[in-house]
Amino acid sequence: MCTYQTITLTVQGSGKGPQGWFPVTDATVYFDHPAHAQAEHTLNVDLLNPARGAGARVAVELDPVSARALAEAILHTLETVPSGLLETADPAAVTRRTGRLR
Repeated sequence: MCTYQTITLTVQGSGKGPQGWFPVTDATVYFDHPAHAQAEHTLNVDLLNPARGAGARVAVELDPVSARALAEAILHTLETVPSGLLETADPAAVTRRTGRLR
């Protein structure tokens, strides 16, 4: 069963695709059937820059246990970094939008 639960975000970062590095401006996170991973359902993360076309995309499909472990590792890493290093150039540029995929 598909949940159609999707979170989209405006982000700042970089991704590496077939043509090399590109700026990442958008992220989509959702739980659904994977396109490639060998699991019934996966947590899917797409990092992209729509202004650069379909090639400016990095996609990840993780089984639920791996997704949770990665999320915990990310949070732990951010919690242990000195606070002065966590500042972004423009905190208002990173926003959360919600929506539905498909």
